[in-house]
Amino acid sequence: MYAGLHQRLQRLNALKHSHLLRNSAIGVEKESLRVNREGGIAQTPHPLALGSALTHPYITTDYSEALTEFITPPFHHIRQVLDFLRDTQQFVYQHLDNEYLWSTSMPCVVSGETSIKIADYGHSNQGKMKHVYRAGLGYRYGKVMQVIAGVHFNYSFPPEFWPIYSELEGNRLPLQDYISESYMGLIRNLQRFGWLIPYLFGSSPAVCKSFLGDAPTNLQSFNENTYYDPYATSLRMGDIGYQNNKENEYGIKANYDSLDDYIASLARAIETPCEEYEKIGVVVDGEYRQLNANILQIENEYYSTIRPKQILNGNEKPTLALKRRGVAYVELRSLDINAFDPLGINESQLHFLECFLLFCLLQDSPVIDSVERLAIDENELRAAHRGRDPELTLLRGKDTLSLRDWAHELLEEMQAVCELLDRSTEGSPYCSALDAQLAKVKDPELTPSARMLNEMRDRGEGFYHFAKRKSEIHQHFFTNLPLSDERTKYFREIAAKSLEDQQAIEAADEISFPEYLQRYFSQS
Repeated sequence: MYAGLHQRLQRLNALKHSHLLRNSAIGVEKESLRVNREGGIAQTPHPLALGSALTHPYITTDYSEALTEFITPPFHHIRQVLDFLRDTQQFVYQHLDNEYLWSTSMPCVVSGETSIKIADYGHSNQGKMKHVYRAGLGYRYGKVMQVIAGVHFNYSFPPEFWPIYSELEGNRLPLQDYISESYMGLIRNLQRFGWLIPYLFGSSPAVCKSFLGDAPTNLQSFNENTYYDPYATSLRMGDIGYQNNKENEYGIKANYDSLDDYIASLARAIETPCEEYEKIGVVVDGEYRQLNANILQIENEYYSTIRPKQILNGNEKPTLALKRRGVAYVELRSLDINAFDPLGINESQLHFLECFLLFCLLQDSPVIDSVERLAIDENELRAAHRGRDPELTLLRGKDTLSLRDWAHELLEEMQAVCELLDRSTEGSPYCSALDAQLAKVKDPELTPSARMLNEMRDRGEGFYHFAKRKSEIHQHFFTNLPLSDERTKYFREIAAKSLEDQQAIEAADEISFPEYLQRYFSQS
C-alpha cells in the first residue's frame, strides 16, 4: 500500500541536497470572533485604527464585521509565522475597547441572525461585491453558520524542489503542469486521510445551545446551556457546520482528478441556476441579496477541507488564475482554533502539518471514484462526531478499519518523512511533533477535544464558561506582552496605507455595480 511512498523517500534520501525542503513557504490565516465582555458577538464596527478590511494584507474581516481574520505572509520558518501571528493579535488588542477575541471555533451567546452584522468593505464596486457575496451566504445557509471560526494552513514546496523531484519521477510534462498535477494528488490524499486532522486537533466537541436556537439536534445535553457529543472531536467539521447542501441534489461536486477537471466542475456550479436560490432573488426592491442565483455565487463558496490556490492578479477569478498559471500552493482549511494556545495554533501542530502534506505528496494518489467519495465524506463525519470512540471504524476500500489502527499506521509511515524534513533543520522538531501525535492515538484523552470536555467536567462549567475563561486568559497573555515600538509603527503604517488604498479604489470606480459584476463573471 505504501510502496510508492517508500520508493520516493529512498530516492530523496539518496540525494546530496540535504536542505532541499528548507525553503518551503508557510503561512497561516486565523479567524477570531470579536466579542463583548459577556461573550456576545460584538456589535461595533471593525476598529478604524486597524485599517481597511478591504485592502489590509494582514488584518481583515471574514463573514461578519466582528469576525476578525489574521493573515501571515508566507515565511520559510514556522517560528516566523507564529511570531507574526502573535504580533498582529497584540496590535489588535491595543485597539479593542472592552472587547476580546473568542478563544474557540464555535461562537457563543448568539442572539439570532440579527446579532450578526455582515462585514462592510466600503462603497467601491470591489467592496460591494465582497459584501453582497456575504449577504448571499446568509440567505442561503443562515448567518449563524458563517461565524464559525477556523485556522487555515497555507503551504508550498520550495521552487528548487520541483525540478529535482520531477527528474526523480521521470516526468515528461512541462514543469508547471507537473507541479499542478502533483498538488492535485496531494489534495486527493489529504481528503482520503483528512479525518486525521479533526481527531488530532479538533477542539470543538461542544457548542452553546444558543448556536442551534430551536433547531432539532441529535446532540446530547452537557448541561443547561451546552450540547455535545461524548466522543466528538470537531463539531465544526460535522453536520452542524457549514456545508454546500445543494451539491448532491444537483450533481455538482468538485472533481479533483486533475486541475482542469477541478476548474471545470467549479465553473459548472457557478454557471448552473439553482431553483431554490432563484426564490431568494438577486436584486429585490433595489437591493442586492446575492451575486447570482446559481449553485455557487463564486468559487470560494464551495466548502472543502483543502483547496488548490494561485495568487490572484487584481480582480482575477480564482479558477482563471489556476487555469493561467497552475497551482502555487494549497490551503488546508480543516483546523479548529486551538483553545489551549493564545495564538490559536502552535509550533508542534505546524511541524506535523508540514510532514502530513509531504506524506500526501509522496504517497500514490489514484483518482477518487464515486464509492470512495462517499467513504471520504462519511469518514470525515464519523471522525468529527465520534472520533474518540474506541469502537469507531472507518471505511477503507471494501473494508472497515478502526480509526485508531488506521491512524497509528499512517503516523508510523510518516516517521521516515519526518526524518527527511529534520535533515533540513536543527534538532528533530518534525519527529518530536510526530511523537506528540502518536501519543494522542495511543491515549485519546490527550486530544484537545477530550481535554476540553474533561476540563469542563472538572470545573463544573459549560461551553460558554470554558470558552470565556480561555478567552480572558488569552487576552491577559496579549495585553501583558509588550509589542516593540518598531512593530507598532509597522502595523500603524500598514493600517494607514490600507485606508488610503481603499479611498483610491473608491475614487477610481467608473462603471456601475451591475456592469462590474458582468465584467467579473465574463472573464475567460
